[in-house]
Amino acid sequence: MTTTRSAGRSALFKFSLVLSVLASGVYQNAGAQTSYELNSGWKCTSMNSVKDNGTIISQANYDLAAWNPAVVPGTVLTTQVANKQVPDPFYGMNNEKIPDIYKVGRDYYTYWFAKDFKEAAPTGSNQTYLNFRGVNYSCDVFLNGHKLNSKLHKGMFLRQSYNITKWLSKNGNNRLAVVVYPPDVVGNPNGGQGGDGTIARGVGIQYTAGWDWIQPIRDRNTGIWDKVTIEHTGAIVIKDPHVVTLVPGVRQPEGVQQPAIVQVSAEVENATGIAVSGTLQYNLDGKLVSQPVTLKANSKQEVKLADYSLKNPKLWWPSGYGPQNLYKLNLQFVAGGKVSDQKNIEVGVRQITTEWNNKTESRQVNVNGQKVFIKGGNWIISDQMLRFSDARYDAEVRFHRDMNLNLIRVWGGALIERPEFYEACDKYGMLVFQDMWGSGDCNGRWIDPMKADDQWTRRKYPDDHDLYLKSVADQVKLVRNFPSLAIWCGGNEITPPEDIFAALRDTIMPKLDNTRWFIPYSNSEEMSRNVQGGNGDGPYGIQSLTTFWDHQTYPFNSEVGSVGVSDYESLKRFIPAENMVVPEFDASTGKTKTDPVWEYHKYIGYDGFVDKYGKAKNVEDFATKAQLVNYDQYRALMEGFSSHMWDWYTGTIIWKTQNPWTAMRGQMYDYYLDPNACLYGLHNGSEPLHIMYNQTDGMVMVANNTFKTHSNMLLVAKTYDMDGKEKILTKVFADVTPTTTKRYLSLKREIEKEAKDKGIFLCLQLLKSDKEVISENIYWLPDANGDFSGLQKMPKGTLGATAKYLKNGKVEVTLTNEGNGALAFFNRLSLVNADTKQRILPAFYSDNYVTVLPGQTKTVVIDHNPGADKNLAVTIGGWNIAERTISIDK
Repeated sequence: MTTTRSAGRSALFKFSLVLSVLASGVYQNAGAQTSYELNSGWKCTSMNSVKDNGTIISQANYDLAAWNPAVVPGTVLTTQVANKQVPDPFYGMNNEKIPDIYKVGRDYYTYWFAKDFKEAAPTGSNQTYLNFRGVNYSCDVFLNGHKLNSKLHKGMFLRQSYNITKWLSKNGNNRLAVVVYPPDVVGNPNGGQGGDGTIARGVGIQYTAGWDWIQPIRDRNTGIWDKVTIEHTGAIVIKDPHVVTLVPGVRQPEGVQQPAIVQVSAEVENATGIAVSGTLQYNLDGKLVSQPVTLKANSKQEVKLADYSLKNPKLWWPSGYGPQNLYKLNLQFVAGGKVSDQKNIEVGVRQITTEWNNKTESRQVNVNGQKVFIKGGNWIISDQMLRFSDARYDAEVRFHRDMNLNLIRVWGGALIERPEFYEACDKYGMLVFQDMWGSGDCNGRWIDPMKADDQWTRRKYPDDHDLYLKSVADQVKLVRNFPSLAIWCGGNEITPPEDIFAALRDTIMPKLDNTRWFIPYSNSEEMSRNVQGGNGDGPYGIQSLTTFWDHQTYPFNSEVGSVGVSDYESLKRFIPAENMVVPEFDASTGKTKTDPVWEYHKYIGYDGFVDKYGKAKNVEDFATKAQLVNYDQYRALMEGFSSHMWDWYTGTIIWKTQNPWTAMRGQMYDYYLDPNACLYGLHNGSEPLHIMYNQTDGMVMVANNTFKTHSNMLLVAKTYDMDGKEKILTKVFADVTPTTTKRYLSLKREIEKEAKDKGIFLCLQLLKSDKEVISENIYWLPDANGDFSGLQKMPKGTLGATAKYLKNGKVEVTLTNEGNGALAFFNRLSLVNADTKQRILPAFYSDNYVTVLPGQTKTVVIDHNPGADKNLAVTIGGWNIAERTISIDK
């Protein structure tokens, strides 16, 4: 093992440890009187290694000594990696060393999982339930010698719940055994999108057979991939409560609010042989709402409580527009003076509506009556091996909030995201655009020689339409109470088959979740009028910065994106030293020569954009210069769309903001949760009140993505040459009305004159009356040839830096450019272990890749897990500032 690889492994271990410390293990949607996870102590073995059946294996005296420790929730591959039976598929070309299910057969990845647990049989009318939130793909379940399911359970997304009251052992010692079978059709990973496409014949994740941003997942995610819980109730159990909030009128985040309407309903089930009378009730904001109910023996009933008018509600808003207020709603069934069951639900009081914008010819999203310009990111899944945790979800969604985005689209080749993801989105104000699982690539939108079946055959996928519809209904019930969920989508770039789509549109959504926008597919004409032709989304890949401003794309663009290679510290975590080879771009052919490991990890070319900063000397130099490109690309992307909001566009969604493995494209942070400059380019370019410069016509503009008018601001434009000499171009008082973009003046001639020889820095600022900077944007502009010749010869700068603890888990760094010389340009801060200099991951920076003007002081606040490491320091280094380490004052 090389030193580089050891460092990467160490980083991953520390990262995993942090997530373990942070993870709470709370199962919100199963919040009964007593509910707990079966998340440790599992054992497993290949089906090929045992001859006994489940009734025998699930008996407590059956010997499991030869079985291996298992990761549950997890997959077979997760367990194999944890047990070091296969190498880490995220490193180098290791994934090629792992047997693929298409070649070795389904039996190879068919596994038994067993768990011994203590649980006494309940007394009286009390009940005990065993719940599975996700098994891929089919399974049989056994407890204490009894088979619980009458027929083979199928479907990755269909939950299971078993009343195990009568099967629990008298002595409290129980054994659960589950045999898990892979998808019925595993697909040929032949290099196509979803391989040969047949993975879509099942109701599961499509990308597991490979895509243009990921390699095939060898077990196709076979396993008990989501939570397993034991739940205690009385005679009556509450199932799938539904909370709807109606917020009429046009609201503001501040001030006294008119009432909102809260509507609550739930299914209640009597598990006993006698009738039970009681009350379904909830407490919200100190008020009790109740409904008497009588349930016949062994029956179910849908109960709707009376509408409740919530006075002066504290509303939930998307990030950047207002606070994310959440109410705690405790829903109970009370019988005989005792709580039989209860569910604890966090309620965000908000109403989401949409309307057609005739100017843009696209759909417009309104929250609480206010139009919201959508600035989104496409999300695949948190981890390709389904190693989910509350803490990782929280960190990833927080990064999206820190990018100043307001929406995450969950892409259709993946899954309906987990409740813990939605909890994080509720917390951080991320609206969610949730696709159903399906994609134009696998499901037949285009002719494709890589696919096994013709388009008409693929158009009928999946094989089992009834299972698909049952799974959709089940997953809608799972996540419909989260206020962040804003949009349901039939699929990625294609609708499901006609009968499925009709059932979704006409039956399932109206019955189960009728307050959200349901669109046929991700680039549907109902969402965005396509008058240009083509697919209705894109472009993809690196672009000239002016393209984002001048080229009109689709008016609600569901996918548009660029590059995303992370820095050298990130690359060392998964690329062997011998493969650290700089990509070589040939301008004459437009092609790039790339190392095989880079290609395997889906490197996407920067073309000649890095070379404009000077030919890269080595991979470290290449990655450093790539960050300048990253920042510029994503700042320009969001500025370009914002410059035309409500004129050309009602929203845009970046393809894509994260990767579920160690890929090298479309990511604002790497798999290890280490941010790169893409994140901070977006953080700048999509800030709620933002001053910006159009490099095509030289226009200075302000985008106001808030509901407030901002007035009495001083707009300042000035340049700095490479030596730090300042020149004031203009100072003018400005104002801007809510949710709009305003043009002020063009500086094109003056800027081109200043930048002609070596390039120039342009600093734009908005100041309050007390001279406080409320928006600052510093551009580095090329010379007349389009090169950054001045940067290549820029003199060294000076940057003073101190750090102190504000409180446990929060560090403030103060940066000061004390001299009269050059700017301290593009400085990366990293919170590190003081001895090893390894970065603390995750950590959250109020800003990064920071430029400090001559005579200027800036502060950066770093949040981190207080328990991650006690021996901390901060490293700082920039384009013209040598990297150094500073201690943190107590």
